[in-house]
Amino acid sequence: MRIDIVTLFPEIALGPLSDSIIQRARAAGVVEVVGHQLRDWSEDKHRRVDDTPCGGGQGMLLKPEPLFAAVEALRGPQTHVILMTPQGKPLKQAVARDLASFDHLLILCGHYEGVDHRVIEALVDEEISIGDYILTNGALAAAVLCDAVIRLLPGALGDERSSVDESFSDAARLEAPAYTRPIDFRGMKVPEVLTSGHHGNIVAWKDAQSEQRTQENRPDLFSSARSVVKIGKGERILFAESEILPE
Repeated sequence: MRIDIVTLFPEIALGPLSDSIIQRARAAGVVEVVGHQLRDWSEDKHRRVDDTPCGGGQGMLLKPEPLFAAVEALRGPQTHVILMTPQGKPLKQAVARDLASFDHLLILCGHYEGVDHRVIEALVDEEISIGDYILTNGALAAAVLCDAVIRLLPGALGDERSSVDESFSDAARLEAPAYTRPIDFRGMKVPEVLTSGHHGNIVAWKDAQSEQRTQENRPDLFSSARSVVKIGKGERILFAESEILPE
């Protein structure tokens, strides 16, 4: 995979991707990540890329000319263009998994009060937000998106199961608590079931703990989740606000 990031702050976007697992994935050729300075596509003699909003309003908007030029220079036939913006759809694990299937991602980073909407209408395939809050620019958000996607690429993680058995692999469940040695640390002991060697009991314990942790930390996931309860040869499918009983 190749990822191009267009931003006013390429060093901010690339910084978090230059160490640990992501850097090893880059060094191994699993992914190529390139940061680009948006001002390089400005035709203004002062390399200006912003202007005031038409119709009034506070702040500044990124102008269309440099963004169009950047996308036209970097986009290929298989490119998926993303805009990092608070108005985008939430970044979820399923979204990251979908993006990991593309050969080329081109990420545009918003700044100031956003971008001229003609950029979104003509160039952008997908608008993505990493949360319901405002950052000073989209470079940090782009780094978060890249990390979430790159770790899902084949060969990025040492253990391929790591990206499967974790929180949000099941969109309605968080991971169960995890423990390691020492078994007894300052009087706090690892739950006996985890050292029992009884696989069935361990699985049941983790399932129960996952449910409890989700209810406590992310009740929003629990309330929107669908659960299936087997009844004889059929299934009773329960939803948050409705119930369907298969015939």
